[in-house]
Amino acid sequence: MTVTSTATGVQNAVDQRLFRDVMGHLPTGVVAITGVEVETLRPAGMIVGTFQSLSLSPALVTFSVDRSSSSWPKIRSGGRFSASVLAEHQTDVCKALSRKSGDKFEGVEWVPSPEGCPQFLGASAWIDCEIEQELDGGDHVIVIGRVLRMDGGFTEPLVFHKGKLGGYRLPAAA
Repeated sequence: MTVTSTATGVQNAVDQRLFRDVMGHLPTGVVAITGVEVETLRPAGMIVGTFQSLSLSPALVTFSVDRSSSSWPKIRSGGRFSASVLAEHQTDVCKALSRKSGDKFEGVEWVPSPEGCPQFLGASAWIDCEIEQELDGGDHVIVIGRVLRMDGGFTEPLVFHKGKLGGYRLPAAA
C-alpha cells in the first residue's frame, strides 16, 4: 500500500501487516449487518467493526465493507438493512456471520424487523436503515444508511480489540 500526502506529494509505502496491527489498538464494536436477498428471499448477513454514527439531522450511520464481500451484494439488493450491535455474550453470532460458506443463520436466534431484516435476540441495540449512499473507500465501499427506527441499552456490547473478542465495562461512577 502506498500513501500519498496531498500537501507534499510525497509517497510513503505502508506495510499492510503493520497497518492492521497498529489499527488493532483501537477497540471497535461488533455489529451484524443483515438484510434479505431479493432474489431468494433468504436472510443475508455479515459482521463489521466500522459501524458508527455519521449525522444527527438527518439520522445517518455509516460502515465500510470489503469490495470482495459476497454478503454485501445480497444485503444491498433489498435496499435496507438492520444493524444489530452484538452483546458481549454473542460471540457465537459473530462467528456464524463471519463464515464464508454455509447457512450463516443456522443455530442463531433472530426475529424479523418491521422491514423483514434479521435482528438478533439479545443484542445490545439494533438500528434499522435504508441504504442512502455508497462511496468509494479504496478497497472498501463506504455505506451510508438513513435510520428508520432503533432501540438499545439492553446489555453490554461485544468488543473487538487486538484480534480478540470480549466485553467492556466502564468503571462504576464514584
